[in-house]
Amino acid sequence: MKASTCEVAQGLRYLVRFPNREVRASLTEALLFACSPDPGQVVTQTGRLPDLLAAADFSGIKTLFTSHSASIPHDWFRHNKIARAEGYYASVFYTFFASFGLDTIPEDTSSNGRLDMAVRLPDAVWLFEFKMVDDEPDGSALQQVKDRGYADKYRADNVPIHLVGIEFSRNQRTIVSFDTQTISASPNRQREP
Repeated sequence: MKASTCEVAQGLRYLVRFPNREVRASLTEALLFACSPDPGQVVTQTGRLPDLLAAADFSGIKTLFTSHSASIPHDWFRHNKIARAEGYYASVFYTFFASFGLDTIPEDTSSNGRLDMAVRLPDAVWLFEFKMVDDEPDGSALQQVKDRGYADKYRADNVPIHLVGIEFSRNQRTIVSFDTQTISASPNRQREP
């Protein structure tokens, strides 16, 4: 039985167990629809995600998530401290991926620390790090993935590893930086998209 842990601001911790992938996907899809102002738009937008991942379409993924974060109603941010936290946006991303039943690992631990989210596909691994900035991006999200060697534990999979650093502005409440790098399946070659 797969389990996911959720930690909230007051230090409370919840452990949710899923008997199978279908139940996990159904629950996260229901949460995504419940938290969306326009469920029809969510279906249209999120339906593109698997194709974008398969094509390693970084630009398309950035556009998809920028559009989705821009669709979050302003009222949901007012008088809501959690919306100014990194975990708020990490949860939005997690529900996108988990609603498809993808092998999504929040708070993926390694010997060098804890990555915000990993997504394992048969032909690629996606590693995501999220950061909050005041207004201007500083590149710290992607830099942390590289500096801490989060990709190292996935190198034996012999598939491309996509590193994605996403920075959100506390003040603008949107993505201000979407930095990527791909480590090819061959350990001797790297490319920057």
